[in-house]
Amino acid sequence: MTEPETNPTPKAAKPRAAAKPKPPAVPERKRGGAARAVADMLPDVGRAAFRRFGFVQSSVVTRWPEIVGERYAGVSSPESIRFPHGARSEGVLTLVVEGAHAVMMQHVAPAIVERVNRFFGYPAVARIAIRQGAAVRRPAPAKLRPAVAVSTEIGDSLRAIADPELRACLAGLAGALATSNGPPVMDIPVMGKVR
Repeated sequence: MTEPETNPTPKAAKPRAAAKPKPPAVPERKRGGAARAVADMLPDVGRAAFRRFGFVQSSVVTRWPEIVGERYAGVSSPESIRFPHGARSEGVLTLVVEGAHAVMMQHVAPAIVERVNRFFGYPAVARIAIRQGAAVRRPAPAKLRPAVAVSTEIGDSLRAIADPELRACLAGLAGALATSNGPPVMDIPVMGKVR
């Protein structure tokens, strides 16, 4: 018989997992500076969004019925104004027009160009491109209640106001206040119900 070995060969040790080096500590960024009001940042956001879609002035979109009239604004909406590279005049106004109204809009395109240029105050638009589609519907402006007679004292003070729209609004407000009884009543929704 053979003698058992007294010194057996040691088993191979399992290699240890290499210790991962720790990432260097990133110093915490110091915060500072004055806080900015949200209202200061919003005009920049809106301006960037309108420029992205081709509008230099957002008022063209919001005042479209005033520019072209209710008849044409009901069937069309401005989509974009594209100017030649490096210029801010002689652009192309793209309109979205509903269905069969596109033919009518082609016939009145020179009048629309004239009205848009009058709105801008310089020849901003040279021609119109028409794309058929669904025109954006804007809610109709609230109709003013019929004017209520105001006292002669208030009427005299309103005559000094040159703007006829402002004068009419203030006369309507004065008349409404004169005919009201007590404080104004407002409907305020509370938890889905109206008080």
